[in-house]
Amino acid sequence: MSSSTSDAPKGLRTGTLSTADISFFVVSAAAPLTVMAGVAPIAVVLGGIGAPAGYLLAGITLAVFAVGFTTMSRHVKSAGAFYAYITRGLGKPVGIAAALLAMLGYNGMEIGVYGLLGTATADTAQALWGVDVPWLPVSLAGLLLIWYGGFRSIDFGAKVLGVLLVAETGILVLLAGGVLLDGGAAGLSLASFTPGNVLVPGSAAVLAFAFAAFTGFESTVIYRREARDPNRTVPRATYIAVTFLGLFYAFVVWTVIQAFGDDKVVQAAADDPGGLFFAAITTYVGAWAADLMHLLIVTSVLASLLAFHNAINRYGLALAEEGVLPKALGRVHPRHRSPYVAGILQTALGAAVVLAFAAAGADPYQQLLLWVNTPGMIGLMVLQLLAALAVPLFFRRISHDEGPLRTVVAPVTAFVLLAGAITLVALNVELFTGASATVNTVLLALVPAVFVLGLLLAFRLRRTRPEVYANFAAEPETAQPETAQPETVQPHTAAPETEKPAEGAPSSCPHPTSSSSTPVSASPSSPAPLPSPSATD
Repeated sequence: MSSSTSDAPKGLRTGTLSTADISFFVVSAAAPLTVMAGVAPIAVVLGGIGAPAGYLLAGITLAVFAVGFTTMSRHVKSAGAFYAYITRGLGKPVGIAAALLAMLGYNGMEIGVYGLLGTATADTAQALWGVDVPWLPVSLAGLLLIWYGGFRSIDFGAKVLGVLLVAETGILVLLAGGVLLDGGAAGLSLASFTPGNVLVPGSAAVLAFAFAAFTGFESTVIYRREARDPNRTVPRATYIAVTFLGLFYAFVVWTVIQAFGDDKVVQAAADDPGGLFFAAITTYVGAWAADLMHLLIVTSVLASLLAFHNAINRYGLALAEEGVLPKALGRVHPRHRSPYVAGILQTALGAAVVLAFAAAGADPYQQLLLWVNTPGMIGLMVLQLLAALAVPLFFRRISHDEGPLRTVVAPVTAFVLLAGAITLVALNVELFTGASATVNTVLLALVPAVFVLGLLLAFRLRRTRPEVYANFAAEPETAQPETAQPETVQPHTAAPETEKPAEGAPSSCPHPTSSSSTPVSASPSSPAPLPSPSATD
């Protein structure tokens, strides 16, 4: 038995996650039911019946990004995810800055959602039982529940997310089936996909919302160390996630448009955006299904929180092993094999932010959710942009047998498209936050500020801790053991790579490492906050 194998119990559980398991983590982070019931009606208001095409276009863009991203995953074995990829292509200073930006992005996407958990649960309790439930105790209880889910083994989390994801997508499939079987309000129409309905003034805002709905899909690579045959599992899970989300989002929005009719759905969405999906499922399936949808929105939020929590913990673990974060965060539970110390710190950070917003009297939805989620979402989009740029630069420096379509054409195309998407989000940021120009400026400025802080940290590490700097995001010396599963793992088939010395010496051990969309709060005339996707939505 190799030494790495004998040491495996001290680290994360290798060879555990299948393609389906990783897909559950990624799609759950996107929270499909919450995105549809809480955000899609606003996309219909702003973009008209052409809104479904926006989700398809966003999915296509991210699928193009995935081509280069997954190709690079066959050559970069470090589980540092985004920051490892960016380091290998753009250098250590940018990679370290990307690591800090990743922590901002994933924490922002997760912590803000505790506000949504509180409001969605309160709205559900009011709608179903007429009970007023304060949001803060619900959010704090959610923090403990998510901590426990992250503390348990990764396969436990995969099973939980699998059940919750099937439930939330199942209710949307039930709604779609009811509409299709009934033939909609005025017969089924494909007018949503005609150029005249897609190319409208509000289509830019729809695209911004659509890209936000995919946030976190790239987190497949975070689970590389725990995956079965990661060279195959990670790319497959990435493609499955982005393809499923793009097609599913577009299909569900289209069926809801059919439920009201092409000529009436925009007005219905404008009159009651939060209630659009509930009205549709009540009409075509029954009131019991609407009640069930209320409950499943809460579980959808919980699934998203757990998925992002697991991703954050693995980023923290990786950075602790790199020496960038305190070594204590690199401890793995001896039984559950989870990064439990990182999970405790992340839960404490979430509690601090939630309590601070509560102490300030902030609204849990309009401020805690939207203000914390927005910089997180933009931060992750910027990471995607940097990763796309890193791909062709990385492949210029190594020997490989990959074709130019995967190593140059696809990533460069993705870079251009993602740059356009980030511009759309920045120009329409008031639709995501419902906040003043001053608040929006601060929220947007957080992303470049954290990136610059990361650059300064990189230069400080190079000067004061050169050994940490030199080994940052270095490749493991040996391939990860995949003996935890009985199935035979194929050997890596990628061509040997000879990287330029500039990347630094290899590390002495392998490095391990989810809103969702940001529910938006806008009306077509002014950026007024959207009610939470529950009873009032």
